[in-house]
Amino acid sequence: MTGNHKDKTISRRRALAVTGGTVAAGGLVAAGFQSAFADTADTTTDADATASASSTSGECMTLMTSVTEGPYYLDGALVRKDITEGKAGVPLTLRLTVVDATDGCTPVKGAAVEIWHCDAWGYYSGYTTANPGGSAPAESEEGDSANDQTYLRGYQVANANGVVKFETIFPGWYTPRTCHIHVKVHTGGEKEDGTYEGGKVNYTGQLFFADDIAEEIFTLDPYAKHTGSYTVLADDMVYDGGGAASGLLTLKAVHKKDPSKGYKGSLTLGVDPDAESTGAGSGGGGTPPSGAPSDAPTGTPPSDSPSPSASASS
Repeated sequence: MTGNHKDKTISRRRALAVTGGTVAAGGLVAAGFQSAFADTADTTTDADATASASSTSGECMTLMTSVTEGPYYLDGALVRKDITEGKAGVPLTLRLTVVDATDGCTPVKGAAVEIWHCDAWGYYSGYTTANPGGSAPAESEEGDSANDQTYLRGYQVANANGVVKFETIFPGWYTPRTCHIHVKVHTGGEKEDGTYEGGKVNYTGQLFFADDIAEEIFTLDPYAKHTGSYTVLADDMVYDGGGAASGLLTLKAVHKKDPSKGYKGSLTLGVDPDAESTGAGSGGGGTPPSGAPSDAPTGTPPSDSPSPSASASS
């Protein structure tokens, strides 16, 4: 199994309006999104079932511990369910439920959940020249319609049951990190100019994928064009082996015999709505593929961004 990539830059910028509709780019997206997202409508029955399971189980999950936001964070992600912007890859329906772990796991209505992750070859929007490690085509060679400042980033606001859903693709990897998705939970702000403003960050975390599923996905196109040494969960600098409490997603294949059709991922995020996360969190750094110091980006930040100022390369 091949694969591995690494984040290395943090910079703040405000993303302005851009259409986020899914434009099929590559056979996997064209063939897979319809089936993978067939049940992504925010149905009351589905949401109620999740809320009921959280609030009546008799035991509340452990408060999740914040980890580093990593160096590829950008302010101003758009509020939208579909964050693909035509990026090719295996479809992923992501369903996250935000609950108050300090109050019996009651749903946190109105929480803004923000996610961001790399594309199939390990590139992040805003940092498309950053070397993902190993051998990968240049991000520009994919030929998709994505805005290279905003793809695979977005917010959703939780409904009355604390539930949000995203339509995206399975992330790739970069040296020296395992496959992951970054996540923040915000409260107290509001939607403004297409993004989310104000309030505070209650939780900064990362979502992880079982090794066997990730390795199978990375044998498929377009992931297979990125070759190298993939970092498994046990060797990752951020994942601490705590399972769901540490961000390990529950994954279900849309079609068991055909992983290219996509996956449904879910997780309950137990947070403290009164707490504030700085984004520093835990999790070490690492040397970027280019050999640059861990606090320096390997790619070029957006031209309208301030100078990068981030933590570990994760």
